Amino acid sequence: MTAAVVPGLPAPGRCLVMGVVNVTPDSFSDGGTWFDADKAIRHGLDLVAEGADLIDVGGESTRPGAQRVSRDEELRRVIPVIEALSAAGVPVSIDTMRAEVAEAAVAAGARLVNDVSGGLADPDMPRAVAATGVPYVVMHWRGHSHDMQTRAIYADVVAEVREELLRRVDAVLAEGVDPAMIVLDPGLGFAKSPDAGHNWSLLAHLDALTGTGYPVLVGASRKRFLGKLLAGPDGVPRAFTDCDDATVAVSALAAAAGAWCVRVHRVRPNADAVRIAAAVRAAGGPADHGGSAGR
Repeated sequence: MTAAVVPGLPAPGRCLVMGVVNVTPDSFSDGGTWFDADKAIRHGLDLVAEGADLIDVGGESTRPGAQRVSRDEELRRVIPVIEALSAAGVPVSIDTMRAEVAEAAVAAGARLVNDVSGGLADPDMPRAVAATGVPYVVMHWRGHSHDMQTRAIYADVVAEVREELLRRVDAVLAEGVDPAMIVLDPGLGFAKSPDAGHNWSLLAHLDALTGTGYPVLVGASRKRFLGKLLAGPDGVPRAFTDCDDATVAVSALAAAAGAWCVRVHRVRPNADAVRIAAAVRAAGGPADHGGSAGR
């Protein structure tokens, strides 16, 4: 199977690795660590040195329960970081739900808009992205962070997520977005219950999205469903930052299943994982049983 290609972005012939730079004080796993612009820029460069193909810069936390920040504050956080990384030749994605932030970010050098709301939070977003001509990640979303988990109710999570995403695709196409520029994201952790197994079902049936013909982005890194699976004997979920090894396992599985990109906090081990998955996929023809290796 040929690796998906998105115009204007790296095309190494394997699943891409998107490194996360949260320029926020309150993101769920590393809030405040990269809140200073200079630290965020250095972190982005470090992630590229570790193997990131692109860097996702965000200035608004979308952790469960998070409250929104103002447009001006979001711009203040992200624009200097995007300008510096882009000037250094780094492919940058802007993680935002606001059309005005997306427009300013693209003007500053961003080459992809990653909208966790899929255009639902700001109805001007699809039109703005269409005007910029950059790729657009449309994520499955049912509401803002402060109440999204109350909406994690599904009869068939795979079928419903696919149907709702394709409805969003129709909506953004109607606003002029080029179909070649659309990337789908199942929205792991967003209105998905770790108790009901929603995230695992989506990962097990990733072909429901890759089969649409659109590239698929998977963002499992440090999500709550991993910590819950890895809870200790006392039932306490494992800490977010102790879920990086599990994230690597998900990246390998997603890449092997045909994901276009994985979004991660720790880059190097995930970059290794997608390369291993690419090697396995490349060797996916009939097995050669004629060798003489011992067992």
